Amino acid sequence: MRARCPEDVLAMVPVLLGFTPTDSITMLTFGARHSFHARVDLPGRDDLEEVIDVLLAPALQHRVRQVVFVLHSDDGGLAERCFRGLLRAFEEAGIDVADGLRADGRRWWPLLGPTRVRRGIGTAYDVSSHPFLTQAVFAGRVTVGTREDIAATLSAAEPGHRAQVAAAAAAATPGDPDWLREAIASGTALTPDVVGRVLVTVRSAAAREVVLETLNRPDAARAVQWWTHAVAHAPDDLAATPAAILALAAWLVGNGALAWCAVDRCRRSDPSHPLADLVADLLNRAVPPSVWEEMSRPGSDDAA
Repeated sequence: MRARCPEDVLAMVPVLLGFTPTDSITMLTFGARHSFHARVDLPGRDDLEEVIDVLLAPALQHRVRQVVFVLHSDDGGLAERCFRGLLRAFEEAGIDVADGLRADGRRWWPLLGPTRVRRGIGTAYDVSSHPFLTQAVFAGRVTVGTREDIAATLSAAEPGHRAQVAAAAAAATPGDPDWLREAIASGTALTPDVVGRVLVTVRSAAAREVVLETLNRPDAARAVQWWTHAVAHAPDDLAATPAAILALAAWLVGNGALAWCAVDRCRRSDPSHPLADLVADLLNRAVPPSVWEEMSRPGSDDAA
């Protein structure tokens, strides 16, 4: 995607994130070896420096040369204050802030330029039929309404179906790692009995190692579908590990929003799950999924 005007940037953001942000700061980065894009909630007055650090640290680590900030907010004063802090911090760090926009879903305002323009009536926009979004649909990239809609997919199963899985898990005998490997490789239909057995099986360290061995970038999209179904049907006491596995698979396909939602889902059941902590670290440092093959190669420094 090549943005030539503010409307292009505003259409680009939901395609990159997978959802339309609200009350958010979105950072688009350019000129790095591995460019990345990030979104954080708009901070309160006392949290601005922490949010700036969260965005600046990976930008410095990846030697980003240029950034664009898009702030989605109804509060012009808050957006102005946040942008001024970002502008100062990034320029002091030697990173060029190419542009800044505030949008509220109906109108946009420039955050660079004369104050009277920044505080004017803004410019109306509607990107619902923008070519970027149309291209995304053709490419199979699904854009949902909000981040909460993504999180809702992880608990979307009907209560009756979830109860069936819970009953199946209570009665299940854990499968051995080879059973789990075959179930994943063959794309076994996730009936309540199968899901229940999977949820019980992945509680063992040996089974979790098998899952990590089977994860690779070409098959990660299928893994996302498989583990999303498992997480959506899992009772709370068995959801942590499947959610952490889903987070890793989502990171592998470049779906950071789903990865973060899966990390959050895992931590509700197990606040200190090590795999969720690993994925959160990968996301916070904007580590590109392309490094997975190196990380998972036997004998590599990062294999552990």
